[in-house]
Amino acid sequence: MLLCTNFRQNSAAVNLAFFIARRMAKPTPGNKPGVMERIAVVSVALGMAVMILAMAVIMGFKREVARKMTGFAAHVSVTDVRGVNALDAQPVHRSAHVEELIRATDGFVAMAPYAVKGGIVRTADAVGEVMLKGVEGDYDWSYFREWLVDGELPRVGDSVRTKDILLSRSLADKLLLGVGDKVEMLFVEQGEMPRRDRFKVAGIYASGMEEMDGVVVVTDIRNVQRLSEWGPDEISGYEILTSDLADADTFARTLGRTLLYDDAEDSENLAVTSVRERYANIFDWLKAHDVNAAVIIVIMLIVAFFNMTSALLILVLERTRMIGLLKALGMRNGELRRIFLWRAALVTLRGLAWGNAVGLGLCLVQKWTHLVKLSAEGYLLSEVPVALNWGWWLALNAGFVAAIVALLVIPTAVVSTVKPEETIRYE
Repeated sequence: MLLCTNFRQNSAAVNLAFFIARRMAKPTPGNKPGVMERIAVVSVALGMAVMILAMAVIMGFKREVARKMTGFAAHVSVTDVRGVNALDAQPVHRSAHVEELIRATDGFVAMAPYAVKGGIVRTADAVGEVMLKGVEGDYDWSYFREWLVDGELPRVGDSVRTKDILLSRSLADKLLLGVGDKVEMLFVEQGEMPRRDRFKVAGIYASGMEEMDGVVVVTDIRNVQRLSEWGPDEISGYEILTSDLADADTFARTLGRTLLYDDAEDSENLAVTSVRERYANIFDWLKAHDVNAAVIIVIMLIVAFFNMTSALLILVLERTRMIGLLKALGMRNGELRRIFLWRAALVTLRGLAWGNAVGLGLCLVQKWTHLVKLSAEGYLLSEVPVALNWGWWLALNAGFVAAIVALLVIPTAVVSTVKPEETIRYE
């Protein structure tokens, strides 16, 4: 019975505090929002808009770069241990046993053999270094099909080997090449005469990721095997897709241990590398953006807190007589503090509404129009990416409100200094 009584009393106090705070917030002829309150609303709105933009752009960078790296290099690669991150690596012999070990690893989705060789593209007007990547007929073209801007995908895996290649728009512009043009490639190995071959441009792609676009040229795997003087069962390795990029490192470690302790001769000298390890500089650069996001959020919280504190103190000073009357009627300091905390929360929610409208609106404009461009050489992508997700958006809003209201508990203590006999006497 005592617990029920206390609960009803606490509920009534909360309801009364909220009722008074809500009445204070209603604009009336004699009760218009002050300058400080407007500044507080603008401060919260600006802070929330900036945080939404920062989070959307950072998450967009992470998602787009990771997705495009997956298109170029999959999630995990299996190569000869002497050929990790090398263009002219020692070949790996295709093995049904090794392929079965890969498929049996938890998280496996798809696998494709590939072969790469470093070369030089030469035209009458320019020269460029490239990585010629050979794939088979069952290669997943979904990423390059999305990026295709001219021509068609090269024919690979047919009964008759073709000399079709797919190269990037940046490389095509540099070399003044178009669909249907013939191009000569040179392949130089130490101590040997240069080898050369002619290819036909079947299609042109543009992923927007200059670091990869500038070098990757795709063709039939048999072209690379012939240039490297490999047999039909010799490849550079396997590219593996896992259930998620986040699981790539775990998959690589698990498969690496499996191959290390396997007794078969086929699995000797094989190295398993995740895309995060192969391109650690790119993913470390992306990870550094987390620090930037944290700094932006902290700065926006500090600015909003100081503006809200100023507004709250002004509200308290403006309501000194009301505080004195409520104290004279028996209201305790804790209940009075709750009134102004509710008032601050309502101001914060108004600012959040405007901030979300502006922040989400700008994100959607960028997502649909791609208005803001980037230098692909400096930022890897050619336009600012945005990624909106309900999870972090809700967490950002809830955390912002909770942090502001919690911090404002301290300045609301000023109501304790108000003496009812003085405020009533001089009003």
